[in-house]
Order: sequence, then C-alpha cells, then structure tokens
Amino acid sequence: MRLLSLITGLFLAVVVPFVSGTALTYKLDANEKACFYAQVDQRDVKIAFYFAVQSGGAFDIDYEVKSPVNKVVLSGTKERQGDFVFTAQSVGEYSFCFNNEMSTFAEKLVDFEIAVENEQKAQLPSKQGASPEQASAIEESIMKISSQLSTISRNQKYFRTRENRNFSTVRSTERRIFNFSIIESLMIVGMAGLQVFVVRFFFQGARKGYV
Repeated sequence: MRLLSLITGLFLAVVVPFVSGTALTYKLDANEKACFYAQVDQRDVKIAFYFAVQSGGAFDIDYEVKSPVNKVVLSGTKERQGDFVFTAQSVGEYSFCFNNEMSTFAEKLVDFEIAVENEQKAQLPSKQGASPEQASAIEESIMKISSQLSTISRNQKYFRTRENRNFSTVRSTERRIFNFSIIESLMIVGMAGLQVFVVRFFFQGARKGYV
C-alpha cells in the first residue's frame, strides 16, 4: 500500500504540471490568415507546437510563430505539417499564425496543438519505508511512460493525417474517374451521331447521282 501510494503521489507530482495546452481543428478559407495565441508566464519554459494540414489543395500552408516582442521564432512556406519544441525567451503572449493567402479557391483544414510545457522537476513526496533508490527508480519509470505516451500520441496524429490525406486522394481520384467516364460516354455518343450523319450524307449523295 505504501508503494502504491508513493507511485500515485509521484504520478501526480510529475505528470500534472505537464498539462497546459490547446488542440484545435480549424478550417482556413482561401486568402485567409488566422492567428492563435498562448500566454507564457515565465521564461525558459518549453513550448511545443504541432500542426498538420488534413485536407484542401496540395495539403500545404504558410505558418509563422512570433514572440511577445514581435520576433519571428518559427516560420515556413507551403509546409504540410510540422512538429517543433522551442524555449520561450520572453514572458507574454506568443502568436501562432496560419496563412492561406497563396490559395485562390481551396480552403484548408488544419489540425494543430499548442502546449506550454514545464520541465522543472517536481519535489518527490516523502513516504515512510521508501528508500531514495525506490523513489528514483519509480520516477524514472514514470518519465519513461510519459515519454512513450507522448510518442504514441504523436504517431497517432501522424497516422491520422496520413489517413485523411489518402482518403482525400481516393475521393479526388474517384471524382476524376467519374468525370472522365462521363466525357468518354459523351464522346462515344457524339462519334456515333457523327457516323450516322456521314453515312446518311453519302447515301443521299449517291441517290442524287443516279437521278
């Protein structure tokens, strides 16, 4: 029971401070620029920024991250997805902007996540009967589990993005096949009508020659 209580206390102490983020899915219209903001209350904390274009156009978008002093931290053009972690050098409001002004007609569906991470080590709860070696081993195990869960989460996002893109490609291919089939059918009907017209023209000319 003491060991279980120690594990619970360590889990709360290590994992709970790691919860400060926002995950959204936003539809960016053509020629639109949208910005989102995250408040940072102290310096030297880690900010994780992830985004992926789920559908629309060539699955690309322009992005820009600025600090509270209007300094560009990250930027890119025509990117399909990105996964970044940077250290906040200033306290204040960071802006995360997506720009679809390059697209005239296509709207983009962007899935993104902004997380402010606190990597300071939490104080381990002291329990009677637990040695420092046990506490250290449990803490290391918890950190490994947290890292593995983060990796699994990112892999799920990656596979979800791949699934959406592949599904969009399949729908686009089906639409093109359907349009091509209609055009092909119209061409066949048109060629048949043209052949009938030519045959009738020759027969009518032959009858006039005999007269």
